[in-house]
Amino acid sequence: MNPDTRNKLMGVSTATLCTALFKRGLRHQFIQDVRPLNPGLPNMVGPAYTLRYIPAREDLNDIAVFKDRAHPQRLAVEECPPGAVLVIDSRKDARAASAGGILVSRLMVRGVAGVVTDGGLRDSPDIARMAIPAYHQRPSAPTNLTLHQAIAIGEPIGCGDAPVFPGDVVVGDAEGVVVLPAAMADEIASEAVEMTVFEDFVQEQVLAGRSVPGLYPPTDPDVAGLFAAWRAGKGR
Repeated sequence: MNPDTRNKLMGVSTATLCTALFKRGLRHQFIQDVRPLNPGLPNMVGPAYTLRYIPAREDLNDIAVFKDRAHPQRLAVEECPPGAVLVIDSRKDARAASAGGILVSRLMVRGVAGVVTDGGLRDSPDIARMAIPAYHQRPSAPTNLTLHQAIAIGEPIGCGDAPVFPGDVVVGDAEGVVVLPAAMADEIASEAVEMTVFEDFVQEQVLAGRSVPGLYPPTDPDVAGLFAAWRAGKGR
């Protein structure tokens, strides 16, 4: 992805990005019911690399499948590009883990930007201490084989009710994860930076005692001048 776009997205919130998407008619790009294990980390930003699970069929999903080097889960961990985000469709089912500490460790040392599942992660206390952003619905100790059969990588998926296409730009912060259509990512990143600057100004104005009507959105005649002066003073 464009390095300038990545840098811009590192400094904006998922809330601001959701507003920018809403303006474009996109209302379902925030991945529902996933939470960061390590919310103190910087933003997670990277193109989506997808893994899809289906319900496990017991005769095809015993422990021996992990001996196969081409097993889709293991292959996804080895082939997810550095700087990308591994996004896992676990059908919003956290009764069994989507992955665990060893696989997330492998993603981390390979330089992957983060991992997201709408299911659960096992070894979650260990993952919470790692320097890789990780998002899930809730902790889940059972192995993925209990309920999930890894079936495909690099396909469009649904994750927490959000459509995710390979190459879409995934952004996570302490609040959650949003998916930007790849073709819109550069434009949205630039807009979100400008929105963030203005919202920082608005926040200061509100904390100083100004009311919100007329300020946000800026319809009062003095707001533009105040903002310009504030921005110049901040060097932004």
